[in-house]
Amino acid sequence: MLARHTAVVSALGLVAAIAATCCGGLAAEAANTPSAGGVPGSPLTVTDRSRVVLLEYEAWFGPNAVTFQLAEAMPLLQSADMQSLGGGYDSADPHVIKQHVKWMEYMGIDAATIDVTNNVGCIFSTGPVSSKFCNPDNELFRQQNRNILKNTGNLYPSWTALHTPLKLVPLLGCQTYKDLAVGSDGKTGIEKEVEYFGRLMDEYPQLSVLYLGHPLMMLYTGTPVNLNILNRARAVLRETGLDAKYTIRITGGYLDSQPTFWANPNQRPNGPLELAQRYDFWSVVDRYKPSFALYPTFNIVNGRVENLTASIATAGQSGWGCPQPTYCGDDALRYGDVGTNYATLAGFMTLARQLRPTFLIVDQFNEFTMSDEGWDAEASDDTEPTFLPNGWGYTGIQAVHDDISLYRRGF
Repeated sequence: MLARHTAVVSALGLVAAIAATCCGGLAAEAANTPSAGGVPGSPLTVTDRSRVVLLEYEAWFGPNAVTFQLAEAMPLLQSADMQSLGGGYDSADPHVIKQHVKWMEYMGIDAATIDVTNNVGCIFSTGPVSSKFCNPDNELFRQQNRNILKNTGNLYPSWTALHTPLKLVPLLGCQTYKDLAVGSDGKTGIEKEVEYFGRLMDEYPQLSVLYLGHPLMMLYTGTPVNLNILNRARAVLRETGLDAKYTIRITGGYLDSQPTFWANPNQRPNGPLELAQRYDFWSVVDRYKPSFALYPTFNIVNGRVENLTASIATAGQSGWGCPQPTYCGDDALRYGDVGTNYATLAGFMTLARQLRPTFLIVDQFNEFTMSDEGWDAEASDDTEPTFLPNGWGYTGIQAVHDDISLYRRGF
């Protein structure tokens, strides 16, 4: 892990330096990067001819939420209020938000999926902290998660003030029965989360992605998918009418390893895997390692591929270490088995050009969680610029920019 950056600089000064040096004229190139047509001040309406690119994004970080102490690399951006906690940035820092938007515009994405998928029941619980909603059931844990929600909600006024053409797609969560527990107000956590982001969409409609006539949300139901939880979540959305007010797409992780959900559960994989239409899933992350018969999934809606998710790196079916620090043979590394630059992303993007999904999701911008993603740059799927030598510098955003540009020109 990279040692703490010794020079503590203000976020404003560091952002200015980065903007002046990054990527050979970032602002000019961003203006020329093709997109799905989003404009400031209006929602992005998805049609049967659209090719929309979403980027997974976390506004989790701050003094009272997630820190970077266990991250696989240290981001270039730094906020003064994070220095006493080992460095990194506060997701509510306006200069950090502004730079993130500039980088996303440069990469050529259309919208960011904003992730509040964990501990939803706890975040929206009322009264004293209870094990019915929170694990652990203490107030500090609830406040940390509520700070993540606050940081995420803050993106709506912040992005509006920046007049960006980029949009926001809420990535909600219902992963445990705690998210489905009914509170004293008669509502579940997932119901209250949909309503929370619905209010923000009503207040800032220009930041929405409109799909099938309604604002788009995504609902992550965990990895592997628990059908009991999924069915109960769908029942809540149906009974409350929320599934009629919004277009909500269910997402799961590593559907490539869950043949129950494939259109043909008995097939031997030799290419991208079609999902059964009755589940109508999107993928938040999938594996791609042809030498191990691992291929990403896609779904078909109205005769078109609706979703494919491309990743920078993915763990094998047994995790990263076999044992640590030796990689598993079925890991898909950032730079590839023979050191090819961003080989895993390039492989996914080749499939994207073939399948031409309505929604291509790029996994991802800034999760920074070593315990889930490995222990060095090869195992990280983050793109946000980080300090060298343990990080990847600007190479992540440059690789996504280049691949999305190729992807756009293919249609």
